[in-house]
Amino acid sequence: MPSRPLPSSFDSDADFYEESRFTKLTRRLKEEPLIPLGCLITAYALYQSTRAIRAGDKARTNRMFRARIYGQAFTVAAMCAGSFYWAKDRDVRKGVEAKVAENKAKEKQAAWIRELEIRDREEKELQERAKRYAALKEAAAKEDAAKAKAEEKK
Repeated sequence: MPSRPLPSSFDSDADFYEESRFTKLTRRLKEEPLIPLGCLITAYALYQSTRAIRAGDKARTNRMFRARIYGQAFTVAAMCAGSFYWAKDRDVRKGVEAKVAENKAKEKQAAWIRELEIRDREEKELQERAKRYAALKEAAAKEDAAKAKAEEKK
């Protein structure tokens, strides 16, 4: 028997996941660096507008609110442009991920079938042992009965 436990279709194995959240985040940041930049611009403009409100500078507050809107528009434009630019790559990646998932499912099913075959083989071996044990017990009982008859004749 192997040292590792047998695979089961009820297991949730982390090896079946190809990409972690952090890896996906870093990949997406590398693919579309303008989106986080737009978010940072928007957040900075919002921060500066709150500082201007506290300082009582209405002109600067209005400029920062406009800058926030421009930052949001830049972010949305970057999202749309990135979506169009990376659409074909994402379709290819989805196809590859689907094939990987299909292969993993086939491997898991094959492992499950192997596990069932091993369990079936073990069950048959246990039944054979039980039959041999019953036959040995019956032979021993017959032998004891023969000895008892032999002793009665004496």
